[in-house]
Amino acid sequence: MDINLEDGNFFVTYARKTIEKTFKNITDKEDENVENVGEISKKFSEKYGVFVTLETYPNHELRGCIGFPEPVFPLIDGLKKAALYAAYKDPRFNPLIEEELDNIVVEVTILTPPELIKASPNEYEKFIEIGRDGLIVRKGMRSGLLLPQVPVEWNWKKREFLEKTCMKAGLNAQDYLKQDTKVYKFQGIIFSEISPNGEIVEKKLKSGEK
Repeated sequence: MDINLEDGNFFVTYARKTIEKTFKNITDKEDENVENVGEISKKFSEKYGVFVTLETYPNHELRGCIGFPEPVFPLIDGLKKAALYAAYKDPRFNPLIEEELDNIVVEVTILTPPELIKASPNEYEKFIEIGRDGLIVRKGMRSGLLLPQVPVEWNWKKREFLEKTCMKAGLNAQDYLKQDTKVYKFQGIIFSEISPNGEIVEKKLKSGEK
């Protein structure tokens, strides 16, 4: 993906401002950050999968994480929706309140399109790299996704990563071995605030189990 740190600064700043606007009654027309979208790069009109993650600071506990794994929206639209959903629509958490704005860090992950792993279920681990890949498991109407940073943060092995993604989908841990279960992998470029409203960096993941 042709995405650099300048872009990442915009992504994260835009996600934070999108959330802040809901408390300050700022319209898109009044928001200089939105006014300048077209001047920065045409890539914001291209379609990408995108997730926004909110974490508490300084403990870095999850506070919200929602996004779109498929490139179905222009990036600027998907980013806005993901930011608002992460703040207010994640069913695991209460909606964010204004007092929390200075105590959260914002992280944005831009995704490559999901790629079906075409292999025997017993061989999936050969095609997965911890620190590079995220996973999606789909079976019937159930679907679960875990971003590339998740197994690194939890120090999971490949098999545990597969099992946890199944569980995220509401399936049994071993369901990835069933023939009617499909497993996809994808990669992501991650940009994050170091501290609330602070410096924005590209997050590099450490490679884990090969």
